[in-house]
Amino acid sequence: MTTNPAERLVDLLDLEQIEVNIFRGRSPQESLQRVFGGQVAGQALVAAGRTTDGERPVHSLHAYFLRPGRPGVPIVYQVERVRDGRSFTTRRVTAVQQGRTIFNLTASFHKPEEGPFEHQLPPARELTHPDSLPTVAEEIRKHLGALPEQLERMARRQPFDIRYAEPLRWNDEEVKGAEPRSAVWMRAVGPLGDDPLVHTCALTYASDMTLLDAVRIPIEPLWGRRSFDMASLDHAMWFHRPFRADEWFLYDQESPIATGGRGLARGRIYDIEGRLLVSVVQEGLFRSL
Repeated sequence: MTTNPAERLVDLLDLEQIEVNIFRGRSPQESLQRVFGGQVAGQALVAAGRTTDGERPVHSLHAYFLRPGRPGVPIVYQVERVRDGRSFTTRRVTAVQQGRTIFNLTASFHKPEEGPFEHQLPPARELTHPDSLPTVAEEIRKHLGALPEQLERMARRQPFDIRYAEPLRWNDEEVKGAEPRSAVWMRAVGPLGDDPLVHTCALTYASDMTLLDAVRIPIEPLWGRRSFDMASLDHAMWFHRPFRADEWFLYDQESPIATGGRGLARGRIYDIEGRLLVSVVQEGLFRSL
């Protein structure tokens, strides 16, 4: 078993095909209470992509997290071939664990074509080069002196290098008055190969890592004891341009509203040159501990 986190991520996304439209994915035994949602979304997208001709990139996905998955228990992905059209291909994926549906996803694939025009909104912030920013682990060590044991283990296994574009807030005074916005630079910690589907699914994995942080920014420090349990409810992504997930991308995140125990977050993913690559929207459930 490889010890390189990027290679482990590629292995995690390499599903076993057990029937024509049925795939099985590993679910690592970790200290988390439930399977990481980005893992399930990334694996489901791999299953969908494996049933296409490979000539049409994913352009959007819409997914629902229905039940928490159990770490250490394999997940079976059942693919329904909804449509194979001249320009678009549609797949529906159901993730099953121990006989129970835990997740479903609909993905659409689009044959590349030239459009009559182009435009995009620029990044909302100045793009500070990530190489000049500390890693999350470095920020935590600087504040706490050392990483707690659990965070140390997580940092060693983390497949993405994450760097906050603005300094983390560590106490209630720093949190007070903060807007529900967050931005992080991310990239895989090692090469992911040249398969575009792997890069798309790896970024799908990463897209669930920090997005709901935007909901928590005005409430409490991101690192430390949590006052709230949170879980992803649904997730939607639109892929606008080709990219590599092992190159730096900026994940600009904001939460327009939190009410009724649910928080909505949306993100825009840019490359280092400021080109908009992906748009993301997610809703999460928040409950007091």
